[in-house]
Amino acid sequence: MIPSPKAISLYIHLPWCIHKCPYCDFNSHEASANKIRLIEDVYIDSIIKEFNFYKDILHKRKIISIFFGGGTPSLISARLYEKILNRIHKNFDLSSTELTLEANPGTIDKDNFQAYRHAGINRISLGVQSFNDKHLLKLERIHSSKEAKNAIEFVKKIFDNFNLDLMFALPQQTLDELNKDLETALLFSPSHLSFYHLTIEPQTRFYKTPPSIPSEDYAFKMYEMITSKLKKNNYKHYETSAFAKDEKKSMHNLNYWLFGDYLGLGAGAHSKITMNDSIFRMNNSKNPKNYIDLIKQNNYFQNKQTITADNLPFEFMMNALRLTSGFSKKEFKQKTGIEYIVLKNKLHKSFRSGLLYEDNENLKPTKKGILFLNEILHNLI
Repeated sequence: MIPSPKAISLYIHLPWCIHKCPYCDFNSHEASANKIRLIEDVYIDSIIKEFNFYKDILHKRKIISIFFGGGTPSLISARLYEKILNRIHKNFDLSSTELTLEANPGTIDKDNFQAYRHAGINRISLGVQSFNDKHLLKLERIHSSKEAKNAIEFVKKIFDNFNLDLMFALPQQTLDELNKDLETALLFSPSHLSFYHLTIEPQTRFYKTPPSIPSEDYAFKMYEMITSKLKKNNYKHYETSAFAKDEKKSMHNLNYWLFGDYLGLGAGAHSKITMNDSIFRMNNSKNPKNYIDLIKQNNYFQNKQTITADNLPFEFMMNALRLTSGFSKKEFKQKTGIEYIVLKNKLHKSFRSGLLYEDNENLKPTKKGILFLNEILHNLI
C-alpha cells in the first residue's frame, strides 16, 4: 500500500529565452520579446486549463511550493503570474507556500519585479553562473558581471528570500577565479546558494564543440573550496549542489529529493503522482505549439508510465541520495510501500565500499559516497 502524500509541489514551465546557452539541455526555445508577447496569453491559458483538469487529483493536498522555471520566466508579464496564482488560490491556500520564480540578471525589469512580488512570488532564483565577464562570455550569458550585481541589489530590496545559481569547473577556470566568485556572492548574503558543476550534456552546442574544462581532480579541489568556504560562512550544505542559511532550504527541491509528489504544468514539464496505490510519472510534449494543441484537444496524462515495484528503490535513491543528511528508513517505507530490508539487501556492495552509512533510523551517503552517487545507483541495478 502506498498512501498518497498529503503535500504536493507544482512546477510550471515557461520555455522561452532570448538566447540558448551552449551548455543548456533544458527544454528552452529562443524567441524575441515580441514573439513571446504574441503567444504568452494562449500558453498561460493552456497551463490554467491543464491545472483545472488536475485540481481534483490534488484535492485535500497542501501545495507546499510552486516553482516557475524555464527558459527565462522573468520574460513573462507579471499580470500572467497573477492570473495563474489567482486561479490556483481559488482551490488552495497559498499563504504558507514557497513561490519561486527563476530570473535572468539580463532581464530584470524593475516594474515587473515589483508586480511579481505583488502577485505573490516570495522567492527569486537568479541565474548568475559567474561574476567573471570572461566566463560569462564563454557561457554566452546575456548579462555582464556588473548587470548581475545590480540585479542582485535590486532583488534584495524586494525579496528577503533569494537564491543565486552559480557554476564551477568552467572552461579554463582557476581556483582563484572561483574564489573571487564565492567572495562576491557572499557579499550579497543570499539566503540560498546553488553551485553546479558544468557538465557537457548531449544535445548541446558544447557537446558538439567541447571546450577545455578542468580535470576531475581539479574540479574536486574546486568543490572542496566551495563547501569549506560556505561552511565557514554559516551555510548548511544540505544537498549535493545546494547551500542554505537561516533555515532557508528550498522546500521545492527538498520535495523532489525526498520523493514527494509534484505536478508539472507546461511544455516538457514532468510529473510524479501517487494515486490508487501506484506511482506514475508523466511528461508533456516539449514543443510549446504541440503542447497547446494537445491541451486544446483535452489530451492530458501525456506519456504516462507506472513505476514498477522493482524500480521503486532505484527511483527513490536517485533522488534521496542527493541529500547530505540522507533519509529515514521509515520515510522509505512510507514513500514506496516497500520494507527497508528490501533496499538494504541491494546495497551490500555500497556498504562494503564505504559509500553508505546507517544507524537505527537513517541511511545517508558518506563523505566519499557523496562523490560517487552514480556508483551507488549502479549497484542498485
